[in-house]
Formats: sequence, structure tokens, C-alpha cells
Amino acid sequence: MIVDFIKDYAKLIVSNPSDIKVELIEVDPTFKEIIIYAANEDLGKLIGKSGNMINALKTMVNGCKAKDGISYKIQVLKA
Repeated sequence: MIVDFIKDYAKLIVSNPSDIKVELIEVDPTFKEIIIYAANEDLGKLIGKSGNMINALKTMVNGCKAKDGISYKIQVLKA
């Protein structure tokens, strides 16, 4: 559910939505890592000025921790 939201949200922000890939890695039962792969020219759009865009995504994802008790880490990488 969270991965689908992040994927859809990222596609709205970037210039090349077809290049967006989102991967969920379960590190342990209480910690998961979300990796967003994007085109090189879209990395700045996903991170935002002073990291505001990625911090907004992180804040939203941390809200999910209250519901399911799982911590999430988000990374943005070049596809």
C-alpha cells in the first residue's frame, strides 16, 4: 500500500514518470527500506530544494509507523 502511494506520488512530480521504479526491501520484521529509482534529471525534483520534497515523503511514511509499527527508510537513486 505505501509503495503504491509513493510510486504514484513520485510519478506526479517527475518529468519522466515511466522511469520511476519503487522497491521495498524488508531488512527485519520491524524495519523496511523503500528505494525510489528515477532518471538522473528527476533526482532533484524528488529530493526538492533543501530536501523539502523527500522530507515530506518521509514524514508521511513515518505516520504509517504509528499504524503498523514498522519503521521505514526512503532513498532516491538513479535508475
